[in-house]
Amino acid sequence: MESSITAKMIKNVKNERWSEEDFLKVRKETLAQWHTGQEVDLDEAIGYHKSMPDHKNVAKMLARALKEGRTLVQPRGGVALVDAQIELLLELQNQGNADILPTTIDSYSRTQRYNEAQHGLEESKRLNRSMLNGLPAVNHGVKECRRIVDAVDRPLCVRTGTSDARLLAEVTIAAGYTDFLGAGIDYNIPYTKNIPLEVTLFAWQYVDRLVSYYEERGIPLNREQYGALSGMLLPPGIVAAIAVLEGLLAVEQGVKRYAMGYPQTGHLIQDVAALRAMPELAQEYFSRAGHPDIMITTVMHQWMGAFPPDEAQAFGVIGYGAATAALAGATQVISKTTHEAIGIPTKEANAAGVRTSKQIIQMIEKQRYPETPEVRAEMDFIKREARAIADKVIDMGNGDVAVGIVHAFASGVLDIPFTPSLRNVNKAIPVRDDSGAVRWLDPGNLPLPDDVKAFHKEKVAERALAESREPSYEMTVDDIYAINRGKLIGRPEV
Repeated sequence: MESSITAKMIKNVKNERWSEEDFLKVRKETLAQWHTGQEVDLDEAIGYHKSMPDHKNVAKMLARALKEGRTLVQPRGGVALVDAQIELLLELQNQGNADILPTTIDSYSRTQRYNEAQHGLEESKRLNRSMLNGLPAVNHGVKECRRIVDAVDRPLCVRTGTSDARLLAEVTIAAGYTDFLGAGIDYNIPYTKNIPLEVTLFAWQYVDRLVSYYEERGIPLNREQYGALSGMLLPPGIVAAIAVLEGLLAVEQGVKRYAMGYPQTGHLIQDVAALRAMPELAQEYFSRAGHPDIMITTVMHQWMGAFPPDEAQAFGVIGYGAATAALAGATQVISKTTHEAIGIPTKEANAAGVRTSKQIIQMIEKQRYPETPEVRAEMDFIKREARAIADKVIDMGNGDVAVGIVHAFASGVLDIPFTPSLRNVNKAIPVRDDSGAVRWLDPGNLPLPDDVKAFHKEKVAERALAESREPSYEMTVDDIYAINRGKLIGRPEV
């Protein structure tokens, strides 16, 4: 089953707030995608949310964490059957002590192939084991998903991975989930091959308008931007620019709580600087757009690239990620497991990864990496690079972010490395410098100031000199596998 978004719907996608009339009109078509859409009753759902205790609402938990300077831990995890999903989440809650519980959605549902998801669900029931790589929440419907919400004592996030999350959002938010992950760039370019950006921007505008519909009726919901994009070796400037652009789309629809995602690079100073620069940058752009009252939080994803297969080394990567997030002052960290190099983790391994992160975060508690001249300089550099990109995108849309995003990807003004999308020019190539910070080997068509380009070139040249080789894509390939092999920088073997 393909997305029900039509050419007529996306013809004039702009960064304008949908009226309630327009939202409800599209909503009829959205709920008709699968029969469980008829279970969604907004009035009943709002009443259910109001009955929930505060500690089961992600937005309220994040507000407290932000005020108290705490870093919360959320793992990933999803299986096909509701009872098995409950079992997984109780393991993460009781044995892992996770602060926020996940529900990762299966791949069929991510592409609206609900018939195939249903087949996988039936096979899972027959074999009594998950034949899907996540929960087919739309197929289960509101009542079954609410069993998950009722069974646990932590707030829940929907980890989506889909270019069109409209029906998924309707079902899961109505069931009691209070955090919804994704946006129109980050679940298109890194995840799909040939879906027009107008389709995903439209679909995620709907999700944001749905969230604001609940907000208007007194239900605080968190909107988490994925941010990890293609997952590794991403210079923070492009990550920050995209987080700001997607945030501008969200707040225009009425989103009040926005979590900015960021993938750990492994360079401590760069990661600390990025996680501190991003909310400052977002506040600047949101205020300029007339939305100064947004609660902005940060979410750091522990290393998203290849993990070492050795369990002890993998625990080292997890621990370093947790320490980085805490020292930077991130509001959340998305934890990994020692099974990353093997496949889908067991619930026990998943809980162990959470415990590792929790132990380190609790030991660090309110310690923070000092704002050294190096951190400040990196923060300023990240902001300058992100502003150059974001401003050019907005200019390309004549002030409209949505229009600018479409034009920017077509021209390479926005460019995310290592993605499958034909909408992405894939000219920008990252690499680590001699200290391990991620720079641009080739910035492609990114609209960076000349002195910023010169800085990247200089830092890469320093590494090349230290390694007695020419700057090249070979360095990038070496860096991709470095952490898997126990290092940060992909040095040539001697």
